[in-house]
Amino acid sequence: MTIPGHRHERLAEEIRHEVSIMLAGELKDPRIAGLVTVTEVRVSPDLKQARIFVSVMGTEEEQNSTLKGLLAAAGFVRREIGMRLQLRRAPEVIFLLDRSAEYGEHIEELLKQIHKDESS
Repeated sequence: MTIPGHRHERLAEEIRHEVSIMLAGELKDPRIAGLVTVTEVRVSPDLKQARIFVSVMGTEEEQNSTLKGLLAAAGFVRREIGMRLQLRRAPEVIFLLDRSAEYGEHIEELLKQIHKDESS
């Protein structure tokens, strides 16, 4: 069953805002270190699942540690989302690393190499 309209998109934006607030100071897990930014939230049309994409500045080890901390806090985040947004049933929360910034930097470097090779 899908819900007509764009409710899942509006809910995704609200979840992004609330999770950003939680990451700014409410989650006290020591594994969640460094600069963590919520880049995107995708909520399924049936509102049962929310995939939260986060960007973590740091080494690969810091990124993995932060992701483990976020996965451990998923239940807390789900409960808080349900209470703050007054949802009857909060969506299941899944945290994923967003590597699009790193990929973009890689593409930029490749383009610079191509332009350098062409001018030589």
